[in-house]
Amino acid sequence: MRVLEKKDSMRFKKKILKILNNAKDASRVVAGVSTKNKNKALSAMAKALLKNSRYILLQNAKDISIAKKKGLSNAMIDRLMLTNKRIEEMAQAIKAVSGLKDPVGEVLRKWKRPNGLVIKKVRVPIGVVGIVYESRPNVTSDCAALCIKSGNACVLRGGSEAINSNLAIHRSIASGIEKFGIPREAIGMINVTDREAVEVMLEADEYIDLIIPRGGEGLIRHVAKNSTVPVVKHYKGVCHLYVDKFADLKKAGEIAFNAKVQRPGVCNAIENLLVHKDVAQKFLPGVARALEEADVELRGCEKTRKILGGIKAATDKDWYEEYLDLVLAIKVVANVEEAITFINKYGSSHSDAIVTKNKKAADKFLNNVDSSCVYLNASTRFTDGYQFGLGAEIGISTGKIHARGPMALEELCTYKYIVLGNGQIRQ
Repeated sequence: MRVLEKKDSMRFKKKILKILNNAKDASRVVAGVSTKNKNKALSAMAKALLKNSRYILLQNAKDISIAKKKGLSNAMIDRLMLTNKRIEEMAQAIKAVSGLKDPVGEVLRKWKRPNGLVIKKVRVPIGVVGIVYESRPNVTSDCAALCIKSGNACVLRGGSEAINSNLAIHRSIASGIEKFGIPREAIGMINVTDREAVEVMLEADEYIDLIIPRGGEGLIRHVAKNSTVPVVKHYKGVCHLYVDKFADLKKAGEIAFNAKVQRPGVCNAIENLLVHKDVAQKFLPGVARALEEADVELRGCEKTRKILGGIKAATDKDWYEEYLDLVLAIKVVANVEEAITFINKYGSSHSDAIVTKNKKAADKFLNNVDSSCVYLNASTRFTDGYQFGLGAEIGISTGKIHARGPMALEELCTYKYIVLGNGQIRQ
């Protein structure tokens, strides 16, 4: 991080705090905007993305060029890259959010006390949500849309590698929302890359009500350790696929290939493949050929290497690793119990799957794997707000408090109690 002179640092901090203060003021306005106007604003945001797609792609090209010069991996460049199709998907995600039920004002519970008091537990916006993220420019529009629909303001701080893309998207989506009663400042963007901006956000608990970090494990641990603002953590995605002895091996091969290869640089791609010892000899050679044809580097335990000659040995460090690349570690296990124990030790509580036709094995896996999303006979690549029918997601929470799994509209709300009386006093 560039060390700023005290004078410059003070000016810098003042600039960031102004953005946060404006977002705080805007949050009180957007919390009261009608569902109709929020949906109109979201529709305008989606249209603006499509209208400005050429400009956004030009700015994205600058980021891609810099990333290539820095030698970033192909998988990381894929996370960063925008295309016409991806911009269309971003716009579609915003439209999907606009079509969802507005969570604000929902009565979660209502009851009457013996003294006549009527108590309602009502869903309300959190306030100002700070999002600190890296690489993926679509996070800018996804998070903005979810925050607006849930009645929140947001402050976005993307990574330096996507600064041009993020600014272009922000300029597009924030430009027309004021005509629907939503202040432009409700979608705040910190337009500098200095890491000191993150430090200012972490200490700004008078302005920010919740911080959500999305990115590498180092970033997330730093935010969680240093923030005075409550944090919902999105730790690394060390995801597993377990192929049981009762699996349909054709389906298992297709699922394994999809979960690793379809988009390896994302957090819901598998990093470890576990295979029951009774089917390993039959299953592994075929799936290994398909994976290696797709340029996947395989690493394996001793039993795996006896079946697949020539692959690298997997170390204990490999089992913990989030590669975010075309690398897969493979382990042969004795039974479903060993698979569960392995996943709960080495996994990151993100997404894990079992392929089996046996109900007992499936139930044991689904009930005992301690992850936010567990799958039966399906790819982990579906852990995604849009795929879950949530419109989009603010992140995948791997913690257990407040939010877990894809974090969308409901998770961007808290609640308050509304108490109705007719003169009651406490004796």
